[in-house]
Amino acid sequence: MRFGMFVPQGWRLDLVDIPPSEQWSVMRRVAQHADQGSQFESIWVYDHFHTTPVPTEEATHEAWTLMAALGAETQRVRLGQMCTCMAYRNPAYLGKVAATVDIVSGGRTEMGIGGGWYEHEWRAYGYGFPSAGDRLGMLDEGIQIMRQLWTHGAATLDGKHYSIDGAICRPLPLQDGGIPLWVAGGGEKVTLRIAAKHARGGEMDAESYTGYTNFGGSNVDVFTHKSKVLAQHCRELGTDFDSITRSANHNIVIGETEAEVKDKLAQLESVLRRHVPEERVQQIIQSFRDSPMTGTPEQLVEQLRKLYDAGMTYAICYFHDAAYDLGSVELFEREVIPALR
Repeated sequence: MRFGMFVPQGWRLDLVDIPPSEQWSVMRRVAQHADQGSQFESIWVYDHFHTTPVPTEEATHEAWTLMAALGAETQRVRLGQMCTCMAYRNPAYLGKVAATVDIVSGGRTEMGIGGGWYEHEWRAYGYGFPSAGDRLGMLDEGIQIMRQLWTHGAATLDGKHYSIDGAICRPLPLQDGGIPLWVAGGGEKVTLRIAAKHARGGEMDAESYTGYTNFGGSNVDVFTHKSKVLAQHCRELGTDFDSITRSANHNIVIGETEAEVKDKLAQLESVLRRHVPEERVQQIIQSFRDSPMTGTPEQLVEQLRKLYDAGMTYAICYFHDAAYDLGSVELFEREVIPALR
C-alpha cells in the first residue's frame, strides 16, 4: 500500500490559534517532515476558499499557490490536491499553472481534479453554481484541454463549456506523458465514467500511463461498490480497469491507547465548538468516533488491510492535529505504514 498525507492549510479549521505570520512556517514544517522521511510518498492540500463545515473568517490558504511554494521547499515527495475544482480556473490557465509547478518541483506534480461541490464559495466568488451535469461537463472538457496542453504544448477545443483556440503551454511538464490525473468523486453515472474514460491515457502512451481515482473514505462496502461501478464503465469504454490506481482519503485519529484517542477527539471537539454550531460539532465528532480510521495502530492496520483487499492501494491521510503536534503522524509512520508495506 502507498501513502500520502495532507498538509494543514486551514480549510478544516486546522490552523486555529496559529498567527497568520506563522502559518506558512507550520505548513512548511509538516511538508518537510514528510519529505525527509520515506514513509509518505506524497503531500496534498485541498482546493477550497472558505472553511468547512461552515464558512468562517479563519484562514484557508489557496491550493495552487501552496503547490508552487511546497514544490520549492521539498525535494522528494510528490505534490497533489484533492481535489482541484475545474471551474475555479480556466482549464487552459490551470494546465499552464500545473506545468509551471511541475518545472519548479522537478517533475513531482499530481493533478487531482473534480467537478466541485461547495456552493457557498462558488457563489461568494462569483462563479454561480451550475447544475451537477454542467459541472461534470466542465470537468470532462477541462481534462481534454489539459491533456492536449501537456502532450502537444497547445490546445484547441470548441466545447459546450469551454472554447480554447491555440492556447500554448511551454515549457511542457517534465513528466513524460504529462502530469498524472486523479479524477475525484464517486458519482456513479457520470464521474466514475469520466474517470474510466480518461484513465485510458487518451493521446498519452496508454501502456505507460496509469490512471488514478479517489472516490470515498474508509467504508469497505462503499469502496467495493464504487469499484464495481468503475469496473463496469471500464468494460464499456475499453479501459483496463487494473491500470487504474484506486485511492481514498482517510481522516486519521490515532493514539497509543484508546484513552489517548478519546483525548484527541476531545481536543478536536474543543476547537470546533468555538467556530461551528453545536449540532454540527456533534455530527462531526460522532463521525470520527464511528470511523474505522479512529483507534490504536493495531486497529487501523486491521481496517486498512480490509480496504487493501478491496482494491484500495493508495491511502491519503488527514491528521487534524498535524499543525500543532507531529506525534500522530509519527505514530502512524512508526506503527501503521510498515505493517502495510
